[in-house]
Amino acid sequence: MSGPTVRLPRADGTVAEHRLGEPGAFTRPDGPLTSRTAYAAAHVVADPFGDNTPGAPVDVDWEATLAFRRHLWSYGLGVADAMDTAQRGMGMPWSTTAELIRRSAAEAQACGGLLACGAGTDQAPADLASTDEVLAAYLEQIEVVEGAGANVIIMASRQLARVARSADDYAKVYARLLEQVSRPVVLHWLGPMFDPALAGYWGSAQLTEATDTVLQVIADHSAKVDGIKVSMLDEAHEVDMRRRLPDGVRLYTGDDFNYPTLVRGDGESYSHALLGIFDAIAPAASTALQALDRGDLATYDRLLEPTVALSRHLFGTPTYYYKTGIVFLAWLAGHQQGFRMVGGLESSRSPVHLAEVFRLADAAGLLPDPELAAGRMSTYLSTVGVAQ
Repeated sequence: MSGPTVRLPRADGTVAEHRLGEPGAFTRPDGPLTSRTAYAAAHVVADPFGDNTPGAPVDVDWEATLAFRRHLWSYGLGVADAMDTAQRGMGMPWSTTAELIRRSAAEAQACGGLLACGAGTDQAPADLASTDEVLAAYLEQIEVVEGAGANVIIMASRQLARVARSADDYAKVYARLLEQVSRPVVLHWLGPMFDPALAGYWGSAQLTEATDTVLQVIADHSAKVDGIKVSMLDEAHEVDMRRRLPDGVRLYTGDDFNYPTLVRGDGESYSHALLGIFDAIAPAASTALQALDRGDLATYDRLLEPTVALSRHLFGTPTYYYKTGIVFLAWLAGHQQGFRMVGGLESSRSPVHLAEVFRLADAAGLLPDPELAAGRMSTYLSTVGVAQ
């Protein structure tokens, strides 16, 4: 049976007809995924009736936002909430983020879903004067996450990156944080391609020196560290780092370019996952991980291979605008009623970029209702001047 067609714009100024294929044959697991711990960093759904323009108060569609988290849990994935995928530092204020944490935690408890939430310092002024002030801001957010009953992800801090003068400053702040958390946390090393304000995190622009610092912090407090999410888009660095972690401390890949091989492993070590791309490819990711649980590496590779081109496109430069493509795919897949984002960020990728998102998602079988996806794509393109 032939699928619907859409006329997609291309970078050279031409338009090409695209016929959609069949959706992938993805399955939900019968029980928990066992071979890897896998989190999807989840986006928030903007209320289509809200303002949500740049500088306007945030208006979240809570029903659709929580329904999407239930979708992720139904595929056996954990949810990493209030992370950069949820537009932390790109439109989401702390007041709304705290409400998101509380609502997601209640939902997780109701359905038995795995949840970890980001604790950062973004409620504090950008010009904090000392590491003590950074520490206080971190502790305020950690209290909210722990109070909601969620696991803590300690996010990288723009303010700490600004005020820290040495690796010792980072080590002291993180040591005090880890001494005070009530249960093991996930640390988060976010590279400057995701947030330029985090360049030189851990006290050095040299990757090897920064790595030595964070590994020493983990070694000194390993009982309080569940793992570290590494979002550096450097496969060799991640493999080396995970081999150097203390026993029992996980490396959660945040590498949206190389996740299939990093999670698969090399026979000596492997990564777990905490990925923004899993928001968009949850059915394929879950089905692949189910195959990995069975030792069926061929199926694992076959399912994830076509998602890599999509992910590399979504996370292309400037990487921090990947959220736009993530939300666009959620709209195409029917998880939300409108293609709107907090802070008006839906305008941050071009129609040509989003047309390629559509094509690559279709190639990976990630459009569950081709007629719906084609209709929405055609409507979007018509509004930007691409006649259908």
